Amino acid sequence: QVQLVESGGGLVQAGGSLTLSCAASGLTFSRYGMGWFRQAPGKEREFVATINWTGGSTYYADSVKGRFTISRDNVKNTLYLQMNSLKPEDTAVYYCAARDKITSATRLSDYDYWGQGTQVTVSS
Repeated sequence: QVQLVESGGGLVQAGGSLTLSCAASGLTFSRYGMGWFRQAPGKEREFVATINWTGGSTYYADSVKGRFTISRDNVKNTLYLQMNSLKPEDTAVYYCAARDKITSATRLSDYDYWGQGTQVTVSS
C-alpha cells in the first residue's frame, strides 16, 4: 500500500522560510517521478514543482521559481520542498504526489498517488 505523508507545514511570517517533507512508503521511491502541488481556499489545486527519479531534472511554477527548491533523498525515501521568501499568496494546503514513471510532470492527471496534505499559512 502506497503512503505519502507530508510534514513541516505551519504558520510563518511573510519573508520567512519553511521546509516541507514527504515520506514515501509502499513503493520503489527511486523509480518514481515526484511533485508538489498546492490548493488555496476556493481555488483549484495547482502545480508547484516536480523532480525526476534521480533529482537531476526539476521544474517549477513561475510563481515560485527562484524561491522554492524541490529535492529528494532516494535512500531516505523522502521528498522535500524548501520554501524561502514566503508570501501571503503562498498560503495553501501543500500536497506531494508520486507518478509511476521516472520522469517529472506538471499535470495533476500525471500522478498516481497523493498525500493528505500539510497546511502552510503565511501571515502578512
